[in-house]
Amino acid sequence: MTSELITKALETATDTKQIVAGRGVVDQTGDVFTQCFGDARAIVVADENTFAAAGDRVVASLQAAGVEMVEPYIFPGTPTLYAGYENVEVLRNHLEGVDAIVCSIASGTLNDIAKLASGELGRPYMNVCTAASMDGYAAFGASITRDGFKITRNCPAPTALVADLDVMGAAPKRLTATGYGDLIEKIPGGADWLLSDELGVEAVDPYVWSLVQDTLRDALSDPEGAAAGDPDAISGLAEGLLMSGLAMQAHQSSRPASGAGHNFSHQWEMEGHGLDWEPPLSHGNKVGLGTVAVCALYEKVLELDIAGLDVDAAVAKWPNPEQNDERVAALQPIEAIREAALGQSRAKYVQPEHIRARIELVQQHWPAILERVKPQLVTAQEAADMLKAVGGPYHPGMINIDQEKLKLTYYQAQTIRSRYTILDTLQELGLLGEVIDSLFEGDGYWAQHPEPETAGA
Repeated sequence: MTSELITKALETATDTKQIVAGRGVVDQTGDVFTQCFGDARAIVVADENTFAAAGDRVVASLQAAGVEMVEPYIFPGTPTLYAGYENVEVLRNHLEGVDAIVCSIASGTLNDIAKLASGELGRPYMNVCTAASMDGYAAFGASITRDGFKITRNCPAPTALVADLDVMGAAPKRLTATGYGDLIEKIPGGADWLLSDELGVEAVDPYVWSLVQDTLRDALSDPEGAAAGDPDAISGLAEGLLMSGLAMQAHQSSRPASGAGHNFSHQWEMEGHGLDWEPPLSHGNKVGLGTVAVCALYEKVLELDIAGLDVDAAVAKWPNPEQNDERVAALQPIEAIREAALGQSRAKYVQPEHIRARIELVQQHWPAILERVKPQLVTAQEAADMLKAVGGPYHPGMINIDQEKLKLTYYQAQTIRSRYTILDTLQELGLLGEVIDSLFEGDGYWAQHPEPETAGA
């Protein structure tokens, strides 16, 4: 039974007209297709793994509803499909010769490929969700890598979604862990949005905020149950992920669902880290570790004496535009990332004549910032414990990110998105390096946790 929250959120969705969620609902796929697309023909798009999970039931449901179908398009199951634009082109080229609407059976990567391929052809599509693995099911746009840089490329959200909790609960545990990692970043990501709102950079939309944040803690409340495939825990996690996508759709931006923690994942993804693994290192696993990293940063931020900051010294340290470009370029040795990062960083750069006013604004609003972000946050240890409980990586060392690379990523993450986060505040205050250093020294989180816990510790 689709929840009242999802039903309510659909009222403001720009593209998605119907979501059916519950146990056994995969058998309603055909009815959903005809309600949304009338007598149009369907083409099932899946890979070998997702077709094995639900393909026969989806095809049977479409047939029972009288939907005319063309031959399904099935990607190989191994190696795991890569979210690169070349795969979008492969599917789009196939679809060009087929007069049919895609009914994909997919989770993250394949859903994005089907979404963008359909969008480029000006066609709607629907998706049958196979895992509680990411928040992009109901979101507009597709996260696709092209020319070495990963961005969200514009395309409509699905017209309809079928989210069968039994199918999703039976998915490999690693997929549930990646969905949990994607969702947990909404905690510090929410703090980043509150910070941005308080400084007048990007206002919080109360309705959109509620779509994500009102259900977030409940959705994350049972990581052990989610790992075990418990239907109630999967239901909560799936609802949280769907609500996050609907919020992005309503806001026409990923701001409600993405903060500095996502930047860690994007940096590593664009560098190709884990891309050649089988299966490839997931987006959500990296996002979860970005969450731990940013929660650790916020713990240090909350201890800062911003009122006592030497404003003159901070202003004097602020780089001019050419120096800032040099800083960004030095942090990004890969050309494709460097050029895009320069554009993103320039979009949020504060001109020298305005930096004093920005610093003084932060000082003025600091008590209000603390009052708003403290209740939003969890500690880095709490975030790591939640990720460990769901069966995901909870320390960067578990994905072969050593301390040197982790420290560098804090700086790099500040450069790759124009979206304002706590990393930008610290950069503007001249404190970014000091705070990052403190994480790797003394009582800093990474100084205290240089390596993952050993088994049985």
